[in-house]
Amino acid sequence: MKNSKGGIYKRFVKRPMDFILSLIAIIVLSPIFLIVALLVRTKLGSPVLFKQKRPGLNEEIFMMYKFRTMTDERDENGNLLPDSVRLTRFGKLLRSTSLDELPELLNIIKGDMSIVGPRPQLVRDMVFMNQKQRERHTVLPGLTGWAQVNGRNCVTWEEKLSYDIKYLSNITFLEDWKIIFMTVAKVFKRDGISTEGMDTAEDFGDYLLRIGQIDNRTYIKGLEKSKKIAN
Repeated sequence: MKNSKGGIYKRFVKRPMDFILSLIAIIVLSPIFLIVALLVRTKLGSPVLFKQKRPGLNEEIFMMYKFRTMTDERDENGNLLPDSVRLTRFGKLLRSTSLDELPELLNIIKGDMSIVGPRPQLVRDMVFMNQKQRERHTVLPGLTGWAQVNGRNCVTWEEKLSYDIKYLSNITFLEDWKIIFMTVAKVFKRDGISTEGMDTAEDFGDYLLRIGQIDNRTYIKGLEKSKKIAN
């Protein structure tokens, strides 16, 4: 699935620009990092950072960092309660302002992510994508992307993945900066934070099962496959 195509910007400029801008952002936003970390520790407890394995460039798995937005509340059997129950008012605020995404700047510094690119979805989302949709993994995943400025979580999965594929054919300096400025505007407006009627985004496999594009057997096989990949 490796993709060696790309212009001068994609091959030689994009990565250094990502590193420099992310380093500057971490330095400038360090007071906000500290304040949010203290609030998360006070309101939600430890750990402050939420870590989760995500598919990156060429589907290699990396650990993505975010500020924690949910509690660890469990039922009498020790199972985590639904996301909608564990997502607190404070957690919703972090998500609506995108402050929970700030630690991903560390992923960009490490080279796991880019500032602009297809958002890193869950491993259990990737296994349900078709071959064309999985082409989104031929570039570094991004902190923001073309899908995020065109609806974020308020578009269908098909539309979201289609936007990701469209971005692959137009990776330029001007396009990336256009997406960055559009992202800033979206963050201030708090557009597209969640799907209507849902507190958290629906997994791709759950979506396909719900609309009848896959059966229960395929769904279970996909989940089992994702667990093996993540482990």
